[in-house]
Amino acid sequence: MLSQNTALMNQPFDRIQDTLSYFGVECRQPYYISTGNQLTDFPAAPFRMDYYSLCICSQGQIEVEIDNRLCSIGQNGMMVAAPSTIIHFLAFSKDFRMKLLFFDKNFLMPNALVLEDIFLLQNRSYSLIESRATESEKCLKLLQYLEQKTQETSVYKDEIVRTIIYYLLLETAELFQQSPQKQLQTKSATKDLYFRFVELVKTQARHHKDVLFYAETLCISSKYLIEIVRKNAGKTPSQIIDEALLKEACFLLNKKHLNISDIAYELNFSSVATFSRFFKKHTQHSPQQYREKQPTLR
Repeated sequence: MLSQNTALMNQPFDRIQDTLSYFGVECRQPYYISTGNQLTDFPAAPFRMDYYSLCICSQGQIEVEIDNRLCSIGQNGMMVAAPSTIIHFLAFSKDFRMKLLFFDKNFLMPNALVLEDIFLLQNRSYSLIESRATESEKCLKLLQYLEQKTQETSVYKDEIVRTIIYYLLLETAELFQQSPQKQLQTKSATKDLYFRFVELVKTQARHHKDVLFYAETLCISSKYLIEIVRKNAGKTPSQIIDEALLKEACFLLNKKHLNISDIAYELNFSSVATFSRFFKKHTQHSPQQYREKQPTLR
């Protein structure tokens, strides 16, 4: 018989409303812009976003784990993140302030392909930018203007908000293109197929670990899929599938109320031993050791 925890594992995404509820904020719109005021508390447990976000640090510093990578964001630092990104807050300075923009997956649907370009700049679900004070100030002013427009009553309110968000994202993408950490990428006819593969992996990695499934779903051969993925990411499809699966495993292991056998079952491993071997191969730790090593918010 399945554990009652399985139902919890099958609803792993936080909507905008779920995230904001932690801070006591009610939001009924498909977007949210924060005040930028100082925060004194953050969720202790990791969560996975079901929305896009753009964050600008205006003061102080925060340490955060993003998709199992330790990151530090300081003053004028920016983060853009796509749905499925896993966030785990670790520590923040007393003077930390950050302006936030969240918007639903479908809110900018007419510009979906451009969104993929912006949010997958580093072949990951997020990008970090270290901007100059003048650049971050420009984006902060755009966010303040956007916040002002969301509070107005207008027949064309949503269209105006969409336009400002789109412009803000393009400004952010331009900053990334100019930044030293930018990875040179070439536009090609195969890039759309690569993005479709990445999106498939996000939703199907739990259920399908074989490259053939993704190739057949995309109506191409496995050989061609390998070629496309290597060209765009410098990795094999199997590596990207394993990375997504590992990300799922780490996310679930951070939920202390879930036992390891349930997690192995949820991720479609044939046994706990098989899951443990996979996990140790990629992290050098057993699932239990990983769970015991996880830091808490300070």
